[in-house]
Amino acid sequence: MTRVLIITTNYPRWEGDPHSPWLLELMGRLRKRGYEFEVLAPAFEGLRTHIIGETKVYRFRYAPARWENLTHEEGAPNKIRKQPLYLLLLPFYMLAGMWAAWRLGRRRDYDIIHVHWPVPQGVFGVFARRGNTRLVATFYGADLVMAQRFPFLKPFVRWFGGRCDDLAAISTYTARELMTIAGRQPRIIPYGIHLPPEQDWPATPGRILTVGRLIARKGHIYLIRAMAHLRDLPDAHLVIVGEGHEREALEAEIRRLGLEDRVTLAGRVSDEALEAYYQSCQVFVLPAIVDASGDTEMLGMVSLEAMRYCKPVIASNVGGIPDIVVDGESGLLVPQKDAEALAAAIRQVLTDPALAHRLGHDGYRFARTHFSWESVERATRAMYGEPMDERSAG
Repeated sequence: MTRVLIITTNYPRWEGDPHSPWLLELMGRLRKRGYEFEVLAPAFEGLRTHIIGETKVYRFRYAPARWENLTHEEGAPNKIRKQPLYLLLLPFYMLAGMWAAWRLGRRRDYDIIHVHWPVPQGVFGVFARRGNTRLVATFYGADLVMAQRFPFLKPFVRWFGGRCDDLAAISTYTARELMTIAGRQPRIIPYGIHLPPEQDWPATPGRILTVGRLIARKGHIYLIRAMAHLRDLPDAHLVIVGEGHEREALEAEIRRLGLEDRVTLAGRVSDEALEAYYQSCQVFVLPAIVDASGDTEMLGMVSLEAMRYCKPVIASNVGGIPDIVVDGESGLLVPQKDAEALAAAIRQVLTDPALAHRLGHDGYRFARTHFSWESVERATRAMYGEPMDERSAG
């Protein structure tokens, strides 16, 4: 058995918790290859060390339970932007995490330590490391946005990157950002996706779908404004699935434009309802932007979810989205913050069934080729130092 310690911020808090399902999938696949996992993650509102499935999760406490919510849900960067008082928790978070990592590294023998979101969790990986333990890290982009926003973090990224045996980034965009800061070329290991058999799923005429937290970088307000240019299409109706602190602003924009009968804010929905929305939409839209803090979509996993059902995808040309949406091939790309361009692309797809069919099925095949779980698993095993020959890659 190869023993791996996963260090992360967003690990599920209970069975069925929706945080980081891709990480659970990857760990499950690697277990079949002889890997054994334990996790170090922060507590959430008093949560202590526990077991989820086959994995022991060591939780470190860093504040009284009612304040212990820096991580999970919206994520620490968004929470800090909304409420700067969260910064007061950071010293306690760091000290508690370093102490927990150091103790764990001395009590347990690990072959590999894999740090996710290395700013600031990379420190924990260094404290947990002992002897010849292999140290690797995956960057998701939000950590690099923090380093760009707060330049004093850049030396830390370079220092930590230099101590790692291998690095990964989830998109070419994130890889470029990491290369610029750390001076090391990482592997590109995106999220994986399960694909049902390729087929045509019946669509509700005119249904436009987008999925994501209601935060600025998702660009929902521009998609709502695009709907104002589609009033002449009688069936055009936008469904926004997700919840977040931008809801009131979006509701106000819907009222301002008189789109109450054209836009539905569905909020959080069950997994079954979400799947039904993906299956029944006529087009999926990801109107992401680069927000005021410099944050943006680092890959755009929801686009892949739509491609599972052969749905045509329209997205903004920002961040890591072009890794998934290749303009004119696996979808359509439009400039960010351009409601008219967004409306024109939606109109094109809704009124041209042949184009919609081609984009949907080409997108499905693109996802199958580039985002299969088999390729993600192989790349992760290579990062872990496993020799990749034909036998081991099968």
